[in-house]
Formats: sequence, C-alpha cells, structure tokens
Amino acid sequence: MSTPQSQPPPPGQPDEGPSYGYAPPPPGYQQGYPPPNWSQPMPGVPAYGQYAQPQGPIGQVRPTGMIILLFFVTLGIWGFIYYFQTHEEMKRHTGEGLGGVLALVIAIIFGILNPFLLSNEVGQLYARRGQQPPVTALTGLWFFPGILILVGPFIWFVQTNKALNEYWQSLGAQGSTVV
Repeated sequence: MSTPQSQPPPPGQPDEGPSYGYAPPPPGYQQGYPPPNWSQPMPGVPAYGQYAQPQGPIGQVRPTGMIILLFFVTLGIWGFIYYFQTHEEMKRHTGEGLGGVLALVIAIIFGILNPFLLSNEVGQLYARRGQQPPVTALTGLWFFPGILILVGPFIWFVQTNKALNEYWQSLGAQGSTVV
C-alpha cells in the first residue's frame, strides 16, 4: 500500500509550500532567509546636533540690572512677570517646556522651584543645539540654599539671565526690552 504523495507543481510555477489558509505571496516575493533588505546595513543614529532645530520666534534680550531694579521697586512682583515672559518665549521658540502660565502657577505656589526650572530650560536651549549648557538645574543652588549668603540669588539671576540673553543674541535678537 502506498501513501498519498503531493503532486509536484506544474512546470513554470514555483512550489509555494503549504498555504495553511493564507493567501499566496505576491509575485516577485523571494522566500528564504534572510529577506533581501537585510543585506543592507541599518541607518545610523543622527548626531545630537543633527536633530531639528527650534523654529519658533526669537525671545527678547532683558537687561539684568534693570530687571533686578524692577524686582525691588515692585516688591518682587516683577519676578513673576519675568518668569512668565521668559518661560513663554522659550516654549514658543522650541515647542517644549513649561510655558508662561504653568511657570507662573509654579512660581506662586512652589516659588522655590522656579530658579531650578528656569536655569534648566535655559540650559536645554543650548543642549538642543549640541552646545555645552552654561547653566543647568544645579545653577538653581545659587538661589537656594545660596540665599543664606544673601548674594546667592543675585549670582543665580546674573548667570541665568546672561545665558538666556546670549542665546537670543546668537539667533539675531538685537537691543533689549524690559517688557
């Protein structure tokens, strides 16, 4: 007694193997291992500086001394305006970050966090361009516990505002504004 054997395919048609209920492969499909595109190397990861650069509007240059003076004259109210403006400009420029409203809420409720957040976002502007950030979240340590030596917050503000102004100037911002 012989066992039933499968019939070979008619001449001119390739053997497609068992179908298991699936549609036959499209014409030109090559069976086997490896697939044709595996012989090509995978594309490399782009270098950090090759990512898309921010395309939003450029922010304003703010004179450090004038902002400090306004902070004292307005009994600290100008600090909230400064936080709102700078965070909003950075958000519009990069599409990332806190934005003005959230930064203002954080400044009102958790004021001690804002120096760390502002310095971090300014540093991220530089990092997105593949440059070494002149300020980071750790720069906020000049504010607190730096407030214990009285000049710490001034050092923090001068460093952070200078880095932000230099970033805007490197993109073509000219002159300065307070508001």
